[in-house]
Amino acid sequence: MSNKILVTGAAGFIGYHVALKLLEQGEDVVGIDNMNAYYDVKLKEIRVAILNAKLNFKFYQIDIEDNTQLNNIFQQEGFDRVIHLAAQVGVRSPPGEFYRYVNSNLLGFSNVLDSCRINAIEHLLYASSSSVYGDMAVTPFKEQDIVDKPQSLYAASKRANELMAYSYSYQYQIPTTGLRFFTVYGPWGRPDMAVYNFTEKIDSGQSIDVFGEGEVMRDFTYVDDVVEAIVRIIKKPPKYQIIKPSDKPTKAPAQIFNVGNGKPVSVNTLVGLIEDSLGKKAVISHKPRPAEDMQITHANIQELERVIGPLQTTSISDGINKFVSWYKEYQNINLSSRE
Repeated sequence: MSNKILVTGAAGFIGYHVALKLLEQGEDVVGIDNMNAYYDVKLKEIRVAILNAKLNFKFYQIDIEDNTQLNNIFQQEGFDRVIHLAAQVGVRSPPGEFYRYVNSNLLGFSNVLDSCRINAIEHLLYASSSSVYGDMAVTPFKEQDIVDKPQSLYAASKRANELMAYSYSYQYQIPTTGLRFFTVYGPWGRPDMAVYNFTEKIDSGQSIDVFGEGEVMRDFTYVDDVVEAIVRIIKKPPKYQIIKPSDKPTKAPAQIFNVGNGKPVSVNTLVGLIEDSLGKKAVISHKPRPAEDMQITHANIQELERVIGPLQTTSISDGINKFVSWYKEYQNINLSSRE
């Protein structure tokens, strides 16, 4: 018997891939997205069109900040589980736009939590971020690390999500799982992120901005690996936990896991791989590392694998080749549509 699963942010990069995988597994999926213009809306529209072609998919264009609309959909559809991926993304945002993090990541997430409470959802899985660790954490990052010094408002909002989810789990016994994603990339990715941005600019001969002399390290994680983690963990709602070092059980059915590759590489290495895959050289403009950017991200995924078993981890070279292959195909589709 299939479950009915809500995927928020279904028109987004990870949300699209998650919804597609669930549909392939025979689940009934409802997607919601506000289709904002943070990046090319056409990319989102194509993702939704692909999903809408599936018989067991339904899409609503709403904003999670609208609590009435959101709860109406919860009551109308009767979800078993929720995968919450909608958010205002990006660590770099001008001060005049900080309200977007507050509205989407705090108010919107509060609305999702409350709809889950009202409708007795079996399991809420939500997206957190490796950004919560900041530069104070020791590599590789572990879920037990203290994460109280966020370097961006985005990171602060994601840490707040973890605390909000825990409080709802504690008070209302809603099983919640937070996943700290580490620099996800792959086909249908976000144009504002390094892999897509560098590929597009190198391919067209434009200069790319490389921060910190290219020695910034990132734990690049291929999207299929992230999706595999999500579809496995959504079937495993948490129960009470034993919290170290006190060994006392918490009353909250809440858990948090890292989802990463575990093998960070430098931005210089990334650029070289993209150059090799495209067969073109990059024009590089070196810039100082912004204050909100972390020097390194590095995931320890032992806790995740303890619960779901070994996680597939696509190598960065294979992942970049797969992405560039998709990118070329997508560019050809765009060129054909203009003729």
